[in-house]
Amino acid sequence: MLSNHPQKIAVVGAGIAGCACAHALTLAGHAVHLFDKSRGPGGRLATRRVDWVDQSGRACMTRFDHGAVGITAHAGAFKTFVDQALHAGWLAEWAPVLAAGSLSLEEGDRFSVPVPDMPALCRRLLDGTPATWTFAVDSLHKSALGWQVQAAGKRHDTLFDAVVLAVPPAQAAPLLSPYRRDWARHAAVTPMQPCWTLMGIADAPEPALGWDLARPPTGPLSWVLRNDARAGREPVPGQAHWVAHARAGWSRRHLEQPAAWVQQQLQSALADWLGRPVAWHHCMVHRWRYALPQAQRLVSAEPSWWDAAQGLGVCGDFLGGTGIEGAWLSAQSLSAALLQCASEAANTTTAFAAHEAASQAPGRLCH
Repeated sequence: MLSNHPQKIAVVGAGIAGCACAHALTLAGHAVHLFDKSRGPGGRLATRRVDWVDQSGRACMTRFDHGAVGITAHAGAFKTFVDQALHAGWLAEWAPVLAAGSLSLEEGDRFSVPVPDMPALCRRLLDGTPATWTFAVDSLHKSALGWQVQAAGKRHDTLFDAVVLAVPPAQAAPLLSPYRRDWARHAAVTPMQPCWTLMGIADAPEPALGWDLARPPTGPLSWVLRNDARAGREPVPGQAHWVAHARAGWSRRHLEQPAAWVQQQLQSALADWLGRPVAWHHCMVHRWRYALPQAQRLVSAEPSWWDAAQGLGVCGDFLGGTGIEGAWLSAQSLSAALLQCASEAANTTTAFAAHEAASQAPGRLCH
């Protein structure tokens, strides 16, 4: 159990859930160390830098926001966070023009995007928090001295008082199994939807399409957006920077197909939606195995898991609800549980100390 003095806490996973939880615990005075298999934070708040060569042989660089489309806020606490982030310049409002024939957006939806890129929000939340990158934690070890995390047979030297897992449920399950088999079983059967994503540079359509975002009602594609039309992104004259996300069902059926085949299929689907051929300069695809929780499982009975006796916790959108908001809310739930545990431990320690002092005061009998 956490005590009243600063604790060493390992957070595994550097998506918005892990970074938000680390931020809250750091603000409360605990010593947080973050671990992630990637080279930096963000998770599905992802931006990829792509170097390519144009037809004249000139070296070019383009960035694609190939993960979450944007951030929407519905819960009061998350709305407050988004408003504060907008005021601080961490986020920018994005009011895309929706293509004719698209599925509608949710009523009242307001998109925000981190600037200058999607991972920037997670970098700001961490703000100096120690982290170990390219460290894919594959086992946890608990002794009387504390927790250790291990990747590829190498244990990190630090002993931690608590461990927080903020990774997809399929990745959390084997880590949890030795310590909470009930959680591990739940996580192992919690489905997450995959997503194939197309991104590429092409000639700008002529005449201009007049929209920035589309939600095709049929076909392989669920979202199509002009990345260069997003808030805080730099348009390039004559170019269109496309990002297109495939539907979950289509992605699941073709999850193990070669990337070249998937790219060809999605390029054809985009041309069909646009109603015209696309003159590509550079193109690629990315496979998200764990993009979103299934729609019917958006909100769990428990927005996070916390075992105070062991110092073990779990958070993520598969518990807190879909999207960036669900992941953030789950992180707030878990960090609140940890801090409440620390507060109760502090009160217990204070009460015990007061009792000991009173029992040893002059003129008092000790029992």
